[in-house]
Amino acid sequence: MREIVFIQMGQCGNKIAEKFWEIIANEHFINQCGHFYGDSILPYQRLNIYFQCAQDCRFVPRCVAVDLEPTQITELKNSSVGRLFNPEYMISGKYGAGNNFSKGHYTEGAELMDCVLEKCRLQAENCDLLQGFQMVHSIGGGTGSGMGSLAMKCLRNDYEDRVINTFSVIPSSKISQVVTEPYNAVLGISELVFTTDEMIMFDNEALYNISLASLQLPKPNHCDLNHLISKTMAGVTTCFRYPGQLNTDLRKIMTNMCPYPRLKFFIPGYAPLDSAHNNLEYKKITVKSIVQQLFSPEFRMADFECQDEKLLTCAAIFRGRVSSREVEEAMVDLQRCRKEMFARFIPNNIKTAICDVPPSGIDMSATLLSNTSAITVIFRRLIQQFDKMFEKRAFMHWYTGEGMEEEEFRRARNIVCDICDEYYETCQFDCDEDDNSDASECNDECDCRTDQ
Repeated sequence: MREIVFIQMGQCGNKIAEKFWEIIANEHFINQCGHFYGDSILPYQRLNIYFQCAQDCRFVPRCVAVDLEPTQITELKNSSVGRLFNPEYMISGKYGAGNNFSKGHYTEGAELMDCVLEKCRLQAENCDLLQGFQMVHSIGGGTGSGMGSLAMKCLRNDYEDRVINTFSVIPSSKISQVVTEPYNAVLGISELVFTTDEMIMFDNEALYNISLASLQLPKPNHCDLNHLISKTMAGVTTCFRYPGQLNTDLRKIMTNMCPYPRLKFFIPGYAPLDSAHNNLEYKKITVKSIVQQLFSPEFRMADFECQDEKLLTCAAIFRGRVSSREVEEAMVDLQRCRKEMFARFIPNNIKTAICDVPPSGIDMSATLLSNTSAITVIFRRLIQQFDKMFEKRAFMHWYTGEGMEEEEFRRARNIVCDICDEYYETCQFDCDEDDNSDASECNDECDCRTDQ
């Protein structure tokens, strides 16, 4: 088996993970006590990817739950899926990180790190063939950004040849009142870019807009956003958890999706879009309609405009009784009709995978991971918010009081700006292959440079 150790970090990470485990437990017919009750062998075949079999054939999530304050871990234990987890792998501090990167990275989080690494080591040793680590967290919180980036750094040192993948939630002022989120996000990204292999980025601003406009929810809350994120995570992991016509894993995604070492930020999409309050049973779902949704900016989980995008590589993971020929034809038609969106210097830059098992309640669905220059729009937004506060040194004393220096903030900002420049320069490779008229038009689409 190619097992994965799952790490859920901070309040946001544990909230999303609670819903994620609920979804995949239902898909694999695992009840609240951890016992398999299905009649088919298909959901049972690859249970060991995310679950380990304990005594009495009880399946326990292969995860480590961490938060620097005890409240969220207590809530997780008392949730509908709380009995699934081994309490020994649920770790909490006493005081919390207070939305402060430095507390999570240097003080409070560092004190708990030995315990976290020990639990990760025990989980890894119980694997027959460890594929890698996945972490879900928010880069806007103190625990998620500070302690999360520290955990990935330590795991990279201990497991150099294993794949490290994160599901990272990017903050938005629309649904949060935490003023230090831009600091935490920029500092977190600057650390994770050196320690992770793949970063799947969920933009809270886009999730909020999707819930408000597409799903027509009057007042979207964190539960609605977590529902979208967890459904997408379940879609991304489908081909790890089930056999199918065309399969993939963490390493294949990394190899096919990352043209350069630091261009590892993926924007996800999911179709057909639904929420906890929305029913799809009255809608006809086809491969063509799903593909159109996947590549529409209004349905992607990052807030950007069409002209901001140059798509380098992408992976589309389909679920349900889907013809591989129909999928390929839909992808070819899309590339022909919207060829200006795709990078021309990377041939065959769409990878597809098909799993025959549909999600609960609908006949088919698809999940998209796209490595696109549009990610720089999000980074620019964070940098602008970062600069406004850093120019006046607002809230800096909370960070320097924990041992950080101003130079670390400048370094973090420069790293994020360099990533934006690298995406811009990569898009320029594509422009250089066209004639002068095409190049001038492409320049407008590719211009993702961050003002420094």
